[in-house]
Amino acid sequence: MNPEMKQLGEERSAIRELFEYGNARKGEIGAENVFDFSLGNPSVPAPACVREEISRLLREVPAERLHGYTSAAGDPAVREAVASYIGTQFGVPMSASLVYMTCGAAASLTVSMKALCRAGDEIVVPAPYFPEYEIFARNAGAVLVPVPTDASFRPDLPAIAAAIGKRTRAVLVNSPNNPTGAVYTEAEMRALGEILREKSRESGEPVYLFADEPYRELCYGAPPVHPMAVYENTLVLYSFSKSLSLAGERIGYIAVSPRCAGAEDVFSAVCGAGRSLGFVCAPALFQRVAAACLGKSADVGEYRANRDLLANALRAAGYRLIEPEGAFYLFVQSPERDASAFCERAKRRELLLVPSDSFGVGGYVRISYCVPRSVIERSLPAFRALIAEYPTPYA
Repeated sequence: MNPEMKQLGEERSAIRELFEYGNARKGEIGAENVFDFSLGNPSVPAPACVREEISRLLREVPAERLHGYTSAAGDPAVREAVASYIGTQFGVPMSASLVYMTCGAAASLTVSMKALCRAGDEIVVPAPYFPEYEIFARNAGAVLVPVPTDASFRPDLPAIAAAIGKRTRAVLVNSPNNPTGAVYTEAEMRALGEILREKSRESGEPVYLFADEPYRELCYGAPPVHPMAVYENTLVLYSFSKSLSLAGERIGYIAVSPRCAGAEDVFSAVCGAGRSLGFVCAPALFQRVAAACLGKSADVGEYRANRDLLANALRAAGYRLIEPEGAFYLFVQSPERDASAFCERAKRRELLLVPSDSFGVGGYVRISYCVPRSVIERSLPAFRALIAEYPTPYA
């Protein structure tokens, strides 16, 4: 066997490990007694269009067509719908010939990295970041280069510029961000575009922008600018997992900007990477469902209410945090320097929190508030008792 793969299988991500622990614990003491904030598993029901479209397709489309293979890059009508939506909604000209349907954001990321990275190439990413980025980059033969954000988890643009070197193939951004909930402003994105443009001129090769966007619709203020509007050499890596509450159905897409240098060649490399990784023909039924629900989302107001309830209660109890602007995570400063030790202490009160170490920073915990409201309400006494164990938190 491949020893690296064996190690990955035995050492699951901190998030998945905690999720499995929570499942076991619920079996032991009852689900109502465990406060599981580990996984970003949407708790708000999918919008009505999802059920309606599934029902319509099952009624009207013959099974052999509905469940059969699509083209390797995706159903042509679905790709056309995605391209039309991007063009209409964001004012960014888009071609269906540059849309590749994928098995969710993980496939979008792994395929794009495999398509564009050569052995030893670097991918610059603001930290904190989704832990699996490291695994995906390594699988492509690339090296992830984390760059710290500022104290409010905003992108440190000068630091990003300084981190881009001769081996940099791409900068990877995730806005709204997992785990912080930060949403990059249009000014920040445009400034990043200028940095990438200048670095591309210096190197004589494009420095690509990978825009990981599973949380685009889960935004509590103004929606983020579309990345293709601010930089030409952009690949948008999208998933319907969060917006449509379809995390388990694994459906998304890669969109290569038509303004990308050698866009057709880039798309060919995407197709080749999808082939080499076995990611051809994304789930056929949910390709069609996603196309019918473009622009729709689960009730973001439910997540906002969860955010407000939990954030206000934790602040009142003495925790330190920055209000998230999107997604469905609170990134809370640990009352002690060792976030893992704090999370182990939290387990004694059946609070399942993810330490920040695997996100590329120390001293914080991620709390996924995409849970039923009742879970948050029942957990608050445990949160208050937990911080009371620290006579001088944050000392």
